Amino acid sequence: MTASPHAAHLAQLNVATLRHPLDDPRMAPFVEMLDPVNAAADGAPGFVWRLMEEGAADATGLRPAGEDVIVNLTVWETQEALWDFTYRSGHLEVMRRRREWFERHVEAHLVLWWVPAGHLPTVGEALERLTDLRVHGPSPRAFTFASSYTAAEAAQHLQAVPPAQPEQAARSARPAPAGDAAAV
Repeated sequence: MTASPHAAHLAQLNVATLRHPLDDPRMAPFVEMLDPVNAAADGAPGFVWRLMEEGAADATGLRPAGEDVIVNLTVWETQEALWDFTYRSGHLEVMRRRREWFERHVEAHLVLWWVPAGHLPTVGEALERLTDLRVHGPSPRAFTFASSYTAAEAAQHLQAVPPAQPEQAARSARPAPAGDAAAV
């Protein structure tokens, strides 16, 4: 983990439902981009930490949100640092091609929240924040780039927003299939 002068860091979780298994030839371009994009993240200004499966270079083998859902959990010094990496680096090419590899989500698939500097969020914590966003909408507890809150706003309001119920979190952590007519 990178040392930081900031009192709070920004945690980020995004989930993606695979169109095909990672070993399918149609996923090869995505798999080939994993190492370079992860290396770019690791070296990006403001990067603090990313979830990796034990003994692996990434977290694609972890499936806490479903067998066909991969997770990306990272921590950044600032929202600007995460934005710059996401939209102003080689990561943008992955974003542009995501429909080739991932189903379209009909509910929130990205959540941001502030954590104390030095805190590494767990996958359970991250999925709970995603559930909170899905159930309650954006708040200082769980938000998006489009509906962001500062670390100071989050610190002032976190006690006022109750977390999602655990039973709800377990049900809501899995993205609905893109073809689900009820969700459209």
